[in-house]
Amino acid sequence: MFGISVVHAHCDIPCKIYDPAIAQYATLSIIRFVDLIKEVNDSNPTNSQITQLSRLTTQKEEHAREVKTEISTIWGDYFKAPQIEQFPQIHSLVHLIMQDASKCKQELVRENAESLLTNINKFTEIFWATKKIETRTFISPYPPEMEIICPILKSA
Repeated sequence: MFGISVVHAHCDIPCKIYDPAIAQYATLSIIRFVDLIKEVNDSNPTNSQITQLSRLTTQKEEHAREVKTEISTIWGDYFKAPQIEQFPQIHSLVHLIMQDASKCKQELVRENAESLLTNINKFTEIFWATKKIETRTFISPYPPEMEIICPILKSA
């Protein structure tokens, strides 16, 4: 009727289901992709290696885009005046996350991805604190086996 072929959006209904875990796992994936790309260190790469590099690079960039989408959605839809008053640094932190994610798309520097994870973990800690939910630091159970902040969930 309107000629719109594709639409992408978070529902924008106050479902109260927000979780920065997707951004955390996407960031861990970025770090892993950087590591895997660097493992292909050949001055005369084979066609198979070129294909693998292309796929890894594409995934790294898609995951960085996913980080930006997830964080900006939570920041824009969830954080309101009470949360911002409690954590006024959230705006500058989100800006740092956006910059880090862009660097991860543009470059192949592991430190950029590690900085992104550090800032995503800070964001995660703040997010759960606004809900008065305690968090703990855990080591992710898969490569790159780095620290992530997780909520302490209620048991059944």
